[in-house]
Amino acid sequence: MNNIILTGMPSCGKSTLGRLLAKELGYDFLDTDDVIIERNGCPLKDILDNEGLDGFIRAEEEAVCSVNVDNTVIATGGSVVYSEKTMAHLKSLGKIVYICLDYNEVERRLGDLHERGVAIAPGQTLQDLFDERTPLYNQYANLVVSIQSGNSIRQSVKDIKRHL
Repeated sequence: MNNIILTGMPSCGKSTLGRLLAKELGYDFLDTDDVIIERNGCPLKDILDNEGLDGFIRAEEEAVCSVNVDNTVIATGGSVVYSEKTMAHLKSLGKIVYICLDYNEVERRLGDLHERGVAIAPGQTLQDLFDERTPLYNQYANLVVSIQSGNSIRQSVKDIKRHL
């Protein structure tokens, strides 16, 4: 399959960069959060509130594993790396690109974790989440692209295209 799959922390720009990258490459764009919302009929935060973290991970796995596209830039939710099955499916669809953003910039951009529907365990801090997920993003990535906080969105898209 000829897809580009973007992973990374919430607020790192997967959806924004993905839309622009898809446009520049003449690809379609798909945000897996939209697939989860459509399949479950409610916002991500409602799934987290009603089903808990484990239920959310299951819902995400079911939704993402249902995706079968070609010539598409796929923006994933930040928690997608918690499921080996999901990551194996994504790897079968194309190249996985980890959009790496430093912790301070993630914290600055993110805002209210609950309102954003961030999959985080009770009592876990954003720093804990960042430290837990970073090795997973690196483990599954075919390519790691570090986004500099001062770069424009266009420059970041150029950086991704150059690395591809």
